[in-house]
Amino acid sequence: MAEGTLLAIARKSKVRAPVESLEAGEITVDNGLTGDHRGTPGSRQITVVSKQAWEATCRELGDDVPWTYRRANLLVDGIDLKKMSGQRLRIGEVELEITGETEPCPRMDEQHQGLTTALAPDWRGGVTCRVLAGGRVTVGDAVTLDG
Repeated sequence: MAEGTLLAIARKSKVRAPVESLEAGEITVDNGLTGDHRGTPGSRQITVVSKQAWEATCRELGDDVPWTYRRANLLVDGIDLKKMSGQRLRIGEVELEITGETEPCPRMDEQHQGLTTALAPDWRGGVTCRVLAGGRVTVGDAVTLDG
C-alpha cells in the first residue's frame, strides 16, 4: 500500500470558469467535490494529479507552472498514479476508485503553450475517479493507494 499526502484541492464552478483553491472540501457520491461542475455520478467525478508527475511536466516545459493549470481537483504527493485503473485512493473517510487516465486536451495549451504534449507521457495528466464513499477532505490529509 502506497502512502502520501493531500497537498491541494481545487474546483471549477462551470466549464472554463477560473480554478478556485480550497483548504478543505466535501466530496459526495452524488456530486463529487461540492461546487465543482464535473461531480455528477460517473467515471470522472474527481480528477487527481500527483506532485511528482506535475514536477516532471514542469521540467519538460522548462517552467514552474502552477498545478492549477491542470484544472484537476486534487494534488497528491508520494503516490504514483500511473496505470492504476481499478485501484482505490483513500483520503480520510473518502474512498475513490481510479477509473482511468485524465487525458490532456487542447485546453491545456490555453493555460500554457506546450502543456498538452508535456502531460501526455506516463499518465502525467493524472487520473479520473468515481466516488465510492464521501466525506470531508482537508489539505494535509493522509492519502493511501491500495487494490
